[in-house]
Amino acid sequence: MNRIESYPKLTIDIVKWIKDYYFYNNIDTLVVGVSGGIDSAVVSTLCAETGLPTYVITMPLDSKKENTELSNLHAKELGEKYENVEILDIDLSGVFHTLISTIGLQTSKEGYTYNQDLITNEHSNANTKSRLRMVTLYQIAGSVGGIVVGTGNKVEDYGVGFYTKYGDGGVDIAPIADLYKTEVWELGKYLKVNELIIKAKPTDGLWGDSRTDEDQLGASYEQLEEAMEHGTGPAVKILGEYNEKNKHKMNPIPTFKL
Repeated sequence: MNRIESYPKLTIDIVKWIKDYYFYNNIDTLVVGVSGGIDSAVVSTLCAETGLPTYVITMPLDSKKENTELSNLHAKELGEKYENVEILDIDLSGVFHTLISTIGLQTSKEGYTYNQDLITNEHSNANTKSRLRMVTLYQIAGSVGGIVVGTGNKVEDYGVGFYTKYGDGGVDIAPIADLYKTEVWELGKYLKVNELIIKAKPTDGLWGDSRTDEDQLGASYEQLEEAMEHGTGPAVKILGEYNEKNKHKMNPIPTFKL
């Protein structure tokens, strides 16, 4: 999917949009987490392009070596190219394991016991990792007068809801959330994002194995984009099922009205 006529113009438009929000709301800094994937690489580069103070945060958390290498590579390249970029590397692995262990530790009349049922759900643990990263970004943003810049694309944010509620879904602005993944890839090429990141298979990196986004979703981004844009292709059913299942993420919180 490629609806973009000019990537140079798109870059100018998004950079201006970020800057307008920044100045209108009297913000001091931009804060963005980078994972080694194309979405966060593009967003962090766009933030750097604004010339505004930008914190780029790497947050390894039981991360695969290849993901950590790509996120560090991208952060290093940004720091070398842009004087307005400050890099922070915060390893959250110990924090996560301490939290999980603490949740599992229960008190009773007999003393301390361990409730393994509270800490063995793989999906819940993956979401907790994402939420720890969100908390970290907001801690930094709150300390430096910044906002957290989101890195979700259109398929993830508005198609299948492929993000963690109050995790990577917890952001202040979303510069690329109206761009399809294939458009983000093309924008990344224009912005000269490292080729290794452009070619890397998309993964959220939250699991103990090497599963990709396509493994989890059961369809490629190209197929999901066709289903979203035209209502055709092999992923129509998958898109519909995920969209229905994840409406609780994409719709406003249900509120009882007097």
